[in-house]
Amino acid sequence: MEYKRLGNSGLRVSALSLGSWLTFGNQISDDTARELMHLAYDRGVNFFDNAEIYAEGRSEEVMGRILAASGWSRDSYIVSSKVFWGGKKPTQYGLNRKHIFEACHAALKRLQVEYLDLYFCHRPDAETPVEETVFAMNDLIRQGKIFYWGTSEWEAQRITEAHAVARANNLIGPTMEQPQYNMFRRDRLELEYRHLYTNFGMGTTIWSPLAGGVLTGKYNEGIPDSVRASLPEMENWRKKFGNDEGRAMIEKVKQLQQLAAELGISVAVLSIAWCARNKNVSTVILGASKPAQLQETLTATEHLDKMTPEVMQRIDDILENAPKAPAFG
Repeated sequence: MEYKRLGNSGLRVSALSLGSWLTFGNQISDDTARELMHLAYDRGVNFFDNAEIYAEGRSEEVMGRILAASGWSRDSYIVSSKVFWGGKKPTQYGLNRKHIFEACHAALKRLQVEYLDLYFCHRPDAETPVEETVFAMNDLIRQGKIFYWGTSEWEAQRITEAHAVARANNLIGPTMEQPQYNMFRRDRLELEYRHLYTNFGMGTTIWSPLAGGVLTGKYNEGIPDSVRASLPEMENWRKKFGNDEGRAMIEKVKQLQQLAAELGISVAVLSIAWCARNKNVSTVILGASKPAQLQETLTATEHLDKMTPEVMQRIDDILENAPKAPAFG
């Protein structure tokens, strides 16, 4: 397994990690979740990603039981949570000081750990001043309840504001961002955030490297009935694939499959390796509902040497979506 520094911090995180969104406490049994986590850990994964909203807290409870029974040394793995959507009442969501503290305490209890290695602000909160959020996160670090804090799907400008508040008040600013990043979603990580890496040393823990499964090729011939039945939201994909944009996307996946076959790997492994090759990606969060899926995608870092400049150019030629920075700025 490859390991990278989380931005300019001293923390080393596995280039591939395991997330629990949609699966733990929801789609899969606890036994399958345990098998996935042990498979990942045994293959060198040291980061497990979670959030208060995943399965309304059940995801963290499942992961907590697995961690408690694993026998793994606490200093051998990294676990995260995210704060924003804790409930429907006014005091149960957002990035105000009250919810940040209470959500952190609840996550610690569900995950059965004494501290969180990483704690993310799951979305920006227009109703809470950035200053309030930065001070609250800094206090959690000072109290030893979290080690690093970060953001998820924040605009670059708001992240810059958070760093300005931290620097002006001698506080600890965000270390990492968790954006969606894949072959079809590139602009934010590659373009909008480009100054964050150099100005603040930000790292990224990217999610949805397979674009919701599209980059596995399993939707090339339409949405399987079994998937549509288990994931009602796939109806949105069905509608999308029915228009010109969707059909063009599937055609690109088919071309990527051909390239992957030439390299002797699957299009899923190609897509994950493509993400991991980006120097500004600290770790690629994998999702899986079956051990066989995870066994396959965990091999992606073994094929990074195949991601040559020539192959990367061929991918760009297929995708036709490489972000272009403005002449100024």
